[in-house]
Amino acid sequence: MARIAGHNDTDGQLTRLGVAIRSKRKSVGLSQEALADAAGIDRSHMGKIERGERNVTFLNLSRIAAAIQLRPSELLAEADL
Repeated sequence: MARIAGHNDTDGQLTRLGVAIRSKRKSVGLSQEALADAAGIDRSHMGKIERGERNVTFLNLSRIAAAIQLRPSELLAEADL
């Protein structure tokens, strides 16, 4: 369970989303740095997203999904959200 500044991810939603992002990133053969670059997100921030330590914004979720050639809804479905 991740503790996010003022938020408690008690049901693991952020962790599940991070795992789904990491899994899809690896399946398309991108490094974390390459995905971060493609999505216009700082690499260290991407790492925190993948670990479920950051509450990703919708715009960043959209950028990440586009970089791995998915719709945001597909990425959320992969995370069972």
